[in-house]
Amino acid sequence: MSIRFEADSVGTREVPDEAYYGVQSMRAEENFTITGIGMNPVFLKNLALIKKAAAITNCLAGDLDQICAKAIIKASNEVAAGKFAKEFIVDAVQGGAGTSANMNMNEVIANRANEILGGEKGAYDHVHPNDHVNMSQSTNDVVPTAGKMTVIDLMQPLLDELARLESELYAKSIEFDDVIKMGRTQLQDAVPMRLGQTFHAYAVMVGRDKKRLAHTIKEMYAVNLGGTAIGSSINASQVYLDTVVPCLARISGMPLTQADDLFDATENLDGFVAVSGALKTCAVNLSKMCNDLRLLSSGPKTGLAEIALPAKQNGSSIMPGKVNPVIPEVVTQVAFLVIGHDTTITMAAEAGQLELNAFEPVLFYNLFESITTLKGAVKTLIDNCIVGIVANRERSRDLLEQSVGIITALNPYIGYKKAAEIAKQAIKQNKSVREIVLAKKLLSAKELDQILDPYALTGSHSVPSMLSIHPTFQEVSKHS
Repeated sequence: MSIRFEADSVGTREVPDEAYYGVQSMRAEENFTITGIGMNPVFLKNLALIKKAAAITNCLAGDLDQICAKAIIKASNEVAAGKFAKEFIVDAVQGGAGTSANMNMNEVIANRANEILGGEKGAYDHVHPNDHVNMSQSTNDVVPTAGKMTVIDLMQPLLDELARLESELYAKSIEFDDVIKMGRTQLQDAVPMRLGQTFHAYAVMVGRDKKRLAHTIKEMYAVNLGGTAIGSSINASQVYLDTVVPCLARISGMPLTQADDLFDATENLDGFVAVSGALKTCAVNLSKMCNDLRLLSSGPKTGLAEIALPAKQNGSSIMPGKVNPVIPEVVTQVAFLVIGHDTTITMAAEAGQLELNAFEPVLFYNLFESITTLKGAVKTLIDNCIVGIVANRERSRDLLEQSVGIITALNPYIGYKKAAEIAKQAIKQNKSVREIVLAKKLLSAKELDQILDPYALTGSHSVPSMLSIHPTFQEVSKHS
């Protein structure tokens, strides 16, 4: 392998001659073999767009000549299109607040720009990584800006999937509106409800998560680009300061604005914590729903079995015919991951000191993964589970009729104490509530039909009042 020699402030070392990265990237690769995972490709795209916007703005300001600017712009476009993906050799988790990521980008663009202008890689005689590609910038403003842009990019597919999930859950709520089942609290029989109401509640929950995430993403629009090292905009011209963010907004298509206080935007990462918190809340809700789906489909012969999930794969290497709820299981596992990531993100934001937070790399690594894995989980939940759920109508009705939970509806008519006695008797004698009430002549069959009407008990219409059933109560009412 042919080599070239490059020097930095640490010393001189060999670099593969064909490499577009340089000496600083190589040192970072040696220092940060941490996760084995490179930087997020969407993050790299956005970092390249920032370099393009900076070159355009510096040229407009008269600080960068047109020939150099055009070469940087062309190289940045190529990088943004993913042409040199293998040249980004720095680990996603790295020390130095992202300096290695920034310099990896600066070196690749500089070497490609030199090549465009007829120069050799590593010479930097036409375009220099620091002097030209990084002109008017600092790691401390380009990396946070690229991070926010990446969150914006990654979030939209998640929001789209959540909208699709919300729609499918509403569809199931309509499909299952006629399925009467027993509602449960603390895993014990409670009162009747419709299966459609269960899925409607899930849909409302997902819609709330979608709105919460869409709201928090707005915090990503304000960026600190132009603040350079700590927010004072040192080494940046007034033209650059005023123009670079509008330029970046235009070429990226994102509604970016420059933060009102660049010092605040450089040192504080609470916006990312807010996004992570919303992701965690969404993950918790999705996992709770998936826990419900596993319970409702448990069995299929010895559990609740009120619904059947689509069979997606064999459930055991030893038990023939066993099918497991693998899709809800994987969603819950993703929820665990997102919740753990939120803790890391929280601690990374808290660990910032004075004018800079050095822990953005691990924050971004976790936040990007939270968004992408949650999106994948929601997608498989829709396609491989929700759309294929089937209601076991007869099973649901049988369980309802065997339960004493309907006794709650009799409280207003026979009192709590009497109702409790009947419930205990029904369980002990394995009889229905209706049988015992009729045997004791507490209410007539007609009255029970009205009071215990399944749809009335689920809130589909109002439960008959005592005045409409008992003439005695009507007479009392006249004199009251």
